[in-house]
Amino acid sequence: MKITYHGHSCVQLTEGENSIIIDPFLTGNSAAVTKPDDVKVQYVLLTHAHSDHIADAEAIARSNDATIIATFELATYYSWKGLKTVGMNLGGSLDLDFAKIKMVQAFHSSGMIVEEGKILYMGMPGGFVINWNGTTILHAGDTALFGDMKMIGKQHSIDLAFIPIGDLFTMGPSDALIAAEWLQAKAVVPIHYNTFPPIKQDAGKFAKDLEKLGIEGLDLEPGESFEIGD
Repeated sequence: MKITYHGHSCVQLTEGENSIIIDPFLTGNSAAVTKPDDVKVQYVLLTHAHSDHIADAEAIARSNDATIIATFELATYYSWKGLKTVGMNLGGSLDLDFAKIKMVQAFHSSGMIVEEGKILYMGMPGGFVINWNGTTILHAGDTALFGDMKMIGKQHSIDLAFIPIGDLFTMGPSDALIAAEWLQAKAVVPIHYNTFPPIKQDAGKFAKDLEKLGIEGLDLEPGESFEIGD
């Protein structure tokens, strides 16, 4: 399986003709090297409704005739735009034929600013556990550290976890190290950092700190890819 990090929290998983993108934020992200028109996928997974996670969801879904998968409220919003959607919620699972996904909890918020003075509530935030040909990947979404990460780690043998480290809006590096241990992840890619000045972090140091814990740390640049699994 090919894993591509597009910057911020945007990740793409591809194997053969099948591909999933999570939290597409390319337009407006000065660090991104990929354009929405370059993305070819069947599914767009959204962890929550903040603009730095859904900026290109509609464009990518429309150009690919792809299905958006998100919490019920957010999926319903996109269905009103004439897009294919599947609404789900925390604890629920969905079979995509080539992969199975489960939405797990995240401690954050989820709302969409539609105009000045008007914010639409868009359901609970979440993360996704993706099992694809025996490889298990967690995208934690935007989240604080919380105790039930231990439960997620016990329920799923996580080969690779995408964990936010930016601080201010999510957990910072020190809490993310604890999260990686609690999740029992074999490898971790830090996300949600350096896109804006308030969330600037040293991902290289974080990766080295992970190695001290016996966890592989992958400090990726936007557009960088690697292979995982058989």
